[in-house]
Formats: sequence, C-alpha cells, structure tokens
Amino acid sequence: MESQNNKMAVTEEAFPSVRKECGKRGRKPGRKTSSEKIDIKAKLERSRQSARECRARKKLRYQYLEELVADREKAVVALRAELERYILWSRQLNENLSTTNTDQFLKEIGIIKQE
Repeated sequence: MESQNNKMAVTEEAFPSVRKECGKRGRKPGRKTSSEKIDIKAKLERSRQSARECRARKKLRYQYLEELVADREKAVVALRAELERYILWSRQLNENLSTTNTDQFLKEIGIIKQE
C-alpha cells in the first residue's frame, strides 16, 4: 500500500497538473488567421444586413398598423354619425309626426323609395 502511495507521488511529480504549452503544435489562443478575420468580417456584415432588414420589416409593420388604426377610426366616426342620425329619427317618430311629414321622413331614411 505504501509503495503504491509512493508511486502515485512520483507520478504526480513527473506529470504536474498544470500542463505547459509547447508552442509547436496547434493554434495559439487569441491569434486569428487571415481567413478567420475575413470570416469574422463577413459574419459582422451579415449581422448588420440582417439588423437593417429587421428594422425595415418593423417599420413596414408599424406603418401597416397605423393605417389600420386610421381606417378603424374613420369607421368609428362614420358609425357614430349614423347612430346620431338614427337617434334623431327615433325622436322625430316618437313626437307623432303628421302623415305628410312621416312620408317625407321615411323617404329620407330610405324606407320609401323616391319616385
């Protein structure tokens, strides 16, 4: 058992846990080759182009939504005007209009077709 411990101690001393880099094999960290620099530049340019396209799509989407809101607001205004017209007609009918006025009123609202 003691001999195994000694062997382990010897092997640990022979192979330290911190490995010393010998600069002959592999790439050195932090150094970029010219082809890798080009790849990075191309990647950055693709990223910039993608960001431009994303902003353009976002702008178009907001323009579409603003147009949609404007159209809906116009529809709301038209419906409110129509509602006011119907309220006015309802009040006039409740006031028991004369028959001549009633005929004229029905022609105005489109129930009786004008000849």
